[in-house]
Amino acid sequence: MKKLNNKKVYLALLVFFVLGLSGYAIKALSSEHGLEPPGVNDPQKPLIETTVDDESATQAPGSVTATVDSSEKGAEVKKNGEARPENTGGPSTSPSNAGGLSSTIPSNTGGLSNAKNGWGLKRNDSHLQPEMSSSTIKRLGQHGAYWIGKSDEKVIYLTFDEGYENGYTPVILDSLKANDVKAAFFVTGHYLKTQPDLVRRMVEEGHIVGNHTDTHPSLPDISDEEIKKELQVVEESYESVSGKKGMKYLRPPKGEYSERTLALTRELGYHNIFWSMAFVDWVPMPGGPDEAYRSVMDNLHNGALVLLHAVSKDNTEAMDRILKDIKARGYSFKTLDDLVRN
Repeated sequence: MKKLNNKKVYLALLVFFVLGLSGYAIKALSSEHGLEPPGVNDPQKPLIETTVDDESATQAPGSVTATVDSSEKGAEVKKNGEARPENTGGPSTSPSNAGGLSSTIPSNTGGLSNAKNGWGLKRNDSHLQPEMSSSTIKRLGQHGAYWIGKSDEKVIYLTFDEGYENGYTPVILDSLKANDVKAAFFVTGHYLKTQPDLVRRMVEEGHIVGNHTDTHPSLPDISDEEIKKELQVVEESYESVSGKKGMKYLRPPKGEYSERTLALTRELGYHNIFWSMAFVDWVPMPGGPDEAYRSVMDNLHNGALVLLHAVSKDNTEAMDRILKDIKARGYSFKTLDDLVRN
């Protein structure tokens, strides 16, 4: 009887041992190794448009107004925070492959910081250039990124973000044509697929079409290879629609970037284009077109790089008046090509 009991004990111990090994194996096989970076597999969320006050986002004293960029069914946040008047926005040098993606992924991004930065600048009500931290100015300059023009030139650089069409872009294009103003339109893959005729019109009328990525991810959240794909899909679609090769300008979704993404996209032939003036203009403004007009005119400054959203009815209805009165105040409009050449 004693031997039988011992056998039962040994058998029980053996069962527990086997079950323990099985549980360990199952846990190991189901571990998260190999999953893609955060956000890559997330489903596209409905457009969430909010306003956030986040003083911690700035490196200079003062309040910050965060704005959300309307894009193809994706939420993005941009912050208006800091700047420096003497900044020229970026260098004028260009790599040998500027204007198109290189055939291979640059190999020197592994040691660069991927800490995510939101866009922030500090505005004023004196028609002076916004303030920007010196560290941000230096980082942008090192990687050929721009956010503003020269402080001694009464020049405006007008840009629009296009994630989806709300029916207003044709009227905006009419106003630009009537006032002989050239702008830049940053388009997503969705916009190219759904609005090829409007993109062709932009090109035919002399506007720049920039890359706003295919699916609008925050670039620091995805890998080098995925960033390349995001840009390449848009480039290929743009070539198919317009017959033109090469895109030189990138507006990073959400205004979010890292040293890694700045370096990578520059080596892929792009200048990152941020802004020195932007508003909560993707939703109806309480003051309607008059508020859209005042928002631009009250914040004019030398070298202003203006970001507007073409989904705005208020912007659209105020556009002709805005363009005429900017010129009446002695400003001229130039393109991103002019900005980079300077």
